[in-house]
Amino acid sequence: MTVVKDTGQRSVLPPFGEEHEELRQTVSRFVAKEIAPNVDEWETAREFPRDLYRRCAELGFLGLKYPEEYGGQGGDHLHDAIWVEELARSGGSGGVAAGLNAHASIAMPPIFNFGTEEQKQRWLVPGIAGEKIGALGITEPGAGSDVAGITTKAERVDGGYVVNGSKTFITNGVRADFLVCACKTTQEGGHGGISFLVLEREMPGYEVSRKLEKMGWHSSDTGELAFTDVAVPAENLLGEENGGFKLIMANFAWERLLMAIGAVGAMQRLIEITVAYALEREAFGRPIGKFQAIRHHVAEMATKAEAARALTYNALRLFHTGQDCIRDVSMAKLVTQRAVLEIADQSLQIHGGYGYMREYGIERAVRDARLGPIGGGTDEVMKEILGKQMGL
Repeated sequence: MTVVKDTGQRSVLPPFGEEHEELRQTVSRFVAKEIAPNVDEWETAREFPRDLYRRCAELGFLGLKYPEEYGGQGGDHLHDAIWVEELARSGGSGGVAAGLNAHASIAMPPIFNFGTEEQKQRWLVPGIAGEKIGALGITEPGAGSDVAGITTKAERVDGGYVVNGSKTFITNGVRADFLVCACKTTQEGGHGGISFLVLEREMPGYEVSRKLEKMGWHSSDTGELAFTDVAVPAENLLGEENGGFKLIMANFAWERLLMAIGAVGAMQRLIEITVAYALEREAFGRPIGKFQAIRHHVAEMATKAEAARALTYNALRLFHTGQDCIRDVSMAKLVTQRAVLEIADQSLQIHGGYGYMREYGIERAVRDARLGPIGGGTDEVMKEILGKQMGL
C-alpha cells in the first residue's frame, strides 16, 4: 500500500524498512523458541516467570523505542509496533503479551515523556533492564472508562502526599515494583484535578488486595490494589500537579494503537493455523478445506484481517509522523477488537471439537480476544469519540 506525500514522493505504509523486517524475524525466532512452547504451563500457573522480563531486556525488546542513554535501543514506535505484532502472531498468548507490554509500552512511556531526569534514572533505566516491573493504575471499582470519575485521593502534606483509595484490573498489579497511579489532587477531581504519582510496593499502606481470576489472559497477573495512608514523597509526582488528564490522554492513544496492532498479529496467527488445519483434517474422504463452506469462512477471515491491518497501519503512520490520529486510532481499536474475536470464533467453528482442545490454542484465543472490546476504552467509548470527531 502506498501514499502520495506532499512532496509528491511515494512511501510504504507504514514506513517499514529492511531493519524493521530483520527485527520481525528476530522477534519471531525468539518467541517461537522461548515463549510459545511454555504458554500452556504459564496459563496453568496463572503467570509467566519474572525472568522473562530480564530475558526480553537482555535481547533489547523492552527498550526498543527508548534512547541508548537509558539502556534502550534508540529506535522508535515502529520498532515497538513490530515487537507487539510479532509477539501476538508467534506467541499465541494474550496474557504474556499483556504482561510484557503493560510494563514496557504502557507503564514506562509516561515516565519517559513526563518524568524528570532523576525519575527516569529511578524507574525507566531499571525498567528497560527488566530489573523493576511497572504497572499503570487508572481503573477503579467505580471508574473505568470514566477516567474523570477517579476517587483515589492524594492529599497534600508537608514533603509530599498521603494516598488513600483502590485500583482494580491492574495488569502486572500483583508483582509490579512501581505503579504509575492516577489520583485526585483536588476536592472536585475530574479533568482538572487528577495527578500522577509513582507508588512503590514497599511503601507502608500499599497492599495487593487480591489476584483476580479472569476469563482470559490467564498467564498475566491482574491485581486489585488498596492504598491506606500511603506516604508518597513530592519527588514521586510525575509531570505537573493536576495535569494528569493530559498524561492519560497521551497514553491512551498509544495503548489503543498497541491493542489494534496486537490484534492484527493475533488474526494472522489464527488464519495461518486454520488454513493448515483445513488442509490436514479430512472428512468424507477429502480435506475439509476443499469444502465450499470452509473456503468461504477462511475468505471472510482473511478479508476482515486485511481490512483491519490497513486501518491499523494507517493509524500507526499518522501516530509515527506526529499527525492528529485520535479518529484513526479509535477506528482501528474499534474494528480490530471485534474482528479478532469474530475470526477466533470462525476458527473455532472450523476446528470443531478440536477447537476446544488446549493443544490447538483456539479456545485460548477466543477467551483472550473477548477483553479487546472492553479494555483500553470500550467499544461504546470508541464510538462516542468518533461521533464527536464527526461533529455530533
